[in-house]
Amino acid sequence: MNISNHELIIATKNVGKIKELEELLANLPVRLRSLNDFPNVIEPEETGATFAENARLKAEFYASQTELWALADDSGLEVEALHGAPGVYSARYAGENATDAEKIEKLLKETNETNDKNSRARFVCAMAVADETGAIKFVAEGVCDGRIARAASGDGGFGYDPVFIPDGFTATFGELSGDIKRQISHRARATFEIIQYLRRFYAALS
Repeated sequence: MNISNHELIIATKNVGKIKELEELLANLPVRLRSLNDFPNVIEPEETGATFAENARLKAEFYASQTELWALADDSGLEVEALHGAPGVYSARYAGENATDAEKIEKLLKETNETNDKNSRARFVCAMAVADETGAIKFVAEGVCDGRIARAASGDGGFGYDPVFIPDGFTATFGELSGDIKRQISHRARATFEIIQYLRRFYAALS
């Protein structure tokens, strides 16, 4: 395999996630693509019971369809007062076509209705890399612990970022800079492991 010709699909159409991963993976010797470059690719049903299962499922599925290496992630928010919800259903928590604002509104409403003063929560991200045949080559997981804010604050990031305050900070992910998030976020931590694997892989090819 010629490294200069190597392509890696970021297996998502989420513009915010694509931007974040492109920044994290910028120094790898690879051409990054996204699902937006493949309009005819169909999406798999995410039937996994865990983030890791869904990440593997998506990586296998998209790699097999495109015959290119694929990097897929599954991530979400786990709130202790909601017994771990929304978890793997984070993206579909308020319905398939719900906006981020609608998801946040539902989350805060249900959290407040529990009358549980425990605001602890964590973001979890599992990532899987599959080769062009769909074989899984590596899986990583990153976690960022924190708490749920009383109200949304900040317009940075995407998803539940405006209501999540990571440990060690008083601001939400929606308020924190991209530089900080690229160091501490759940996706950054999983990506760091993926980068180490890919660097070893590319080094072996050279």
